[in-house]
Amino acid sequence: MPTGTVQLHRVLTAPPERVYRAFLEPDAVARWLPPHGYTCQVHHLEPRVGGTHRMSFRNFGTGHVDHFGGEYLELVPHERIRYTDRFDDPGLPGEITVTVTLRPVACGTELRIVQEGIPEVIPVEMCYLGWQESLEQLARLVNPGIPDA
Repeated sequence: MPTGTVQLHRVLTAPPERVYRAFLEPDAVARWLPPHGYTCQVHHLEPRVGGTHRMSFRNFGTGHVDHFGGEYLELVPHERIRYTDRFDDPGLPGEITVTVTLRPVACGTELRIVQEGIPEVIPVEMCYLGWQESLEQLARLVNPGIPDA
């Protein structure tokens, strides 16, 4: 069965340490990962190699919920995260692999994401659009350097 791949690139003003944490802290993930029009509930997140994650996205307009989860394959602090996702819905078969690469640059962090194995039923351009929306929200979360009062 053919599957799709998306590749994304973004430069953030936040340091790699802050961006890395945003991918691994449940409250942060729930805030930035769901694309526009969705909410996210993180049911479980164990950020260690071999650890698992489980969450759901709810379409706010219709109430439809998609549950998914996976396993962490690689965690290199502040540099690389690789994990899998698998939907509970049998209409969305297969396993998706996501690789996140962080590299310090003069103004912050270069972020590269490759998502492979997108189920054929999901148009790749819709997945790409969703990631773009999510990355806008990620930037709003991690870029501000707000000092404690």
